[in-house]
Amino acid sequence: MNILITLTGICLLLAGGEGLVRGAVGIARRMGISPFIVGLTIVGFGTSAPELVVSVDAALAGSPGIAVGNVIGSNMANMMLIIGTAAVFCPLAVHPDALRRDSVVMVGATVLFVVVAFSGTMARLVGAVLVGALILYLALSLWWDSRQAGPAAALHGDEAEEVAVVLPQRLWILITAIFVGLGALIAGSGLAVTGATALARDAGISEEIIGITLIAVGTSLPELVTALVAAKRGHADVCIGNVIGSNIFNLLGVAGAAAIAAPLSFELDIIRYDLSALLAVTGIFIAFMMTGRRIERWEGAGLLLLYAAYVTHHLLPGGIIAVFTGGP
Repeated sequence: MNILITLTGICLLLAGGEGLVRGAVGIARRMGISPFIVGLTIVGFGTSAPELVVSVDAALAGSPGIAVGNVIGSNMANMMLIIGTAAVFCPLAVHPDALRRDSVVMVGATVLFVVVAFSGTMARLVGAVLVGALILYLALSLWWDSRQAGPAAALHGDEAEEVAVVLPQRLWILITAIFVGLGALIAGSGLAVTGATALARDAGISEEIIGITLIAVGTSLPELVTALVAAKRGHADVCIGNVIGSNIFNLLGVAGAAAIAAPLSFELDIIRYDLSALLAVTGIFIAFMMTGRRIERWEGAGLLLLYAAYVTHHLLPGGIIAVFTGGP
């Protein structure tokens, strides 16, 4: 029953995020807002909305492990599951000039998040600093792109166009989509957190593991759909840029907002294993993008194998290492 509750919550989260994004993008287009602003702000925020509401709800409900696991697990899923699946489906050509700035910000956000997490806690003040850093990044990006109109601006405009091709035209439908989407997000987050907490309790595993696996994969599905559609259309930069933007929003906005709602604590296993894994996978992802300017099918397959090993490690008693060494 708890798995059904959790899956129902995830489905509502996905539907709510989709409705919110399409409604907001449609209204922004009717108002004449430029595509690159829509792509950088509305699309970037909207695709991370499921992670945001789940993590904040989990923090308020006294389940910080789900919030922490969701942030880390979503970023790992973005870089390994989503990029890996898209690359296997269609090799991804990369244009470094369009992605360089946001890639640097993603690496910086990852390092900042890891440094904070190594302290064992993320206080409300630190959460506010992370959210402030996200707002500063968005403001500077909008200012710079409006002056330069460079490749990064074109990329964010393309992200908006990926959504805009199937937008409804009537204003009342767009407004309804926003409100229904918000309602579905709120209802879905409550069900997902309640079900996930009960699942962890019944299975005798930590909330962090549920957050890293089930919840993270569920809330990352919007990025997966966007990546596959973009790859199919030959828009590899949109596919990769959406993942980079989602990672930045998760590390700064989602983690920061959750910490503001209630201070977050990081368990020893997260500090000892997951933070190092997050840094390592981020480095691999950047290397794949910058070497050869193309993520090949074999690289995508490698990312998928890494993700399978990462999830398996969390689901096996004692982890993968214990299986081969016979340890606890």
